[in-house]
Amino acid sequence: MRRFVSPAQSANNQQGFTLVEVLISMFVLTVGLLSLLGVFAMAMAKTQSTDQDMVAKQLAQEAYEAIFTARETANISWAQIQNVGTGQVPDGIFVTGFQPIRQPGTDGILGTADDALAGLQTFTLPGADGIVGTSDDQVVSLTNFQRSIAITPIVTAGSTVADLRTITITIQYYTPQSKFPKNFVLSGFISQYR
Repeated sequence: MRRFVSPAQSANNQQGFTLVEVLISMFVLTVGLLSLLGVFAMAMAKTQSTDQDMVAKQLAQEAYEAIFTARETANISWAQIQNVGTGQVPDGIFVTGFQPIRQPGTDGILGTADDALAGLQTFTLPGADGIVGTSDDQVVSLTNFQRSIAITPIVTAGSTVADLRTITITIQYYTPQSKFPKNFVLSGFISQYR
């Protein structure tokens, strides 16, 4: 059996949202939107540092390949593929500690003592036309970056392996979002055999 409800009675039974319910839902919505905004800001900051991360990776690979090229072309002897001050005769040619990113010196090898006389390294970005080598190119200096090349002998069971060394290249740089430096590290081995 159906019961008849008059329009006046149905108006009294209708309920809407209370003010407290509206305030709670707006608070939950605000927290969600602020979280989303924080994620968006973090993604934008990461995108801005991606270019510098790529440059750091390229600088490390460039130095790593220069060492191997010098060995392959016999520009330097196996004894010279060490850091300066190792106490070996002849001494190594690679400078220790973090150094500015410079052009290779007269020996053509990055990270050696003769690089101090060469100028700072730069790279060229294409201008508005998107073509490198035109008048609108942008030259960017690498003063924000430093490079360290550490070449160490491998020691196993208390004795040094004579024909194998570890190469660790570290690029240290600052990003606009951080006051602390970032490091990109590239490690590998080099043997005296070509």
